[in-house]
Amino acid sequence: MAVSPVVSPQGERIGFLLVFLSALMWSFGGAIARFIDAGDSWTVVFWRSVWAAAFLVCFMIWRDGWRCTLKLFRDMGLPGLAVAFCFATASTSFVVALAYTSVANILLMQAGVPLLAALLAWALFRERVAMATWVAIGAVIAGVAVMVSESLDGAVSPIGDGLALLIAVMFSIATVITRRFAHVRMTPATCLGTMLAAAFAASQASEFAVSSRDMGFLFAFGVVNLGLGLAFFATGARLVPAAIAALLGTFEPILGPIWVWLIHSEVPSARTIVGGAVVVTALLVHIGLEFKRQARPVRPGVTGMPSPN
Repeated sequence: MAVSPVVSPQGERIGFLLVFLSALMWSFGGAIARFIDAGDSWTVVFWRSVWAAAFLVCFMIWRDGWRCTLKLFRDMGLPGLAVAFCFATASTSFVVALAYTSVANILLMQAGVPLLAALLAWALFRERVAMATWVAIGAVIAGVAVMVSESLDGAVSPIGDGLALLIAVMFSIATVITRRFAHVRMTPATCLGTMLAAAFAASQASEFAVSSRDMGFLFAFGVVNLGLGLAFFATGARLVPAAIAALLGTFEPILGPIWVWLIHSEVPSARTIVGGAVVVTALLVHIGLEFKRQARPVRPGVTGMPSPN
């Protein structure tokens, strides 16, 4: 079993920023998807995954070179394969679920990710979850529930809601594994995940041809929304506790409606605004408390200080 990593306060702050940036990139998904006219969901999954994989490969080669990139793929082991499977499943399920259930249902399921991640980290690895984090998780779930409450009309799609729940479970598992095996670079794992998603979508898609306009938006859907988001998450999630990483990820369903409002002129409802305010307030207060805790001076004589990461 891997030992929980010791990360410096500066490293945790960098992790906070990177995980937030991943949520920011993922939040553009709804706004970008509105521009795509391709009728087959599997075609969208295929091209989105292909562009994301191409971006991640180029990113790793630019950062580490050919040889180191190949070595990273070889060294990721079972944890990397598990993360790859989780992200392949989650990214595919997100696009397909939109054809069966409402975005509101998907967001409501995703609100449970922080709780699932915290429970998994505690149950499997006994990673301590502070009371403040539990309170913040509860506030986040309550806020997102308010956001989507008026869109829940009682129509239930077993396939769609099942896929939405699967997204939350897969993302929670990936978050915990990435944190627990922080010594393993997970960028190649996320890249492999996009390749697996593309391969599976290729076996299901009815066609691959899309208009040049759609291809441009699919490029942004894959590179900016998925690829860059995965790169930020894989780098940052290893530096912060799993529960907090998942908590920061909740910015995605909060920011998503804002971009749709600004770009597509779809005004959020009053409940969306109220629920979003609750979630953002909870996240900002919790992050502020974490920074304050890290900034406290260490008492003289205390040993075993964390080394810079």
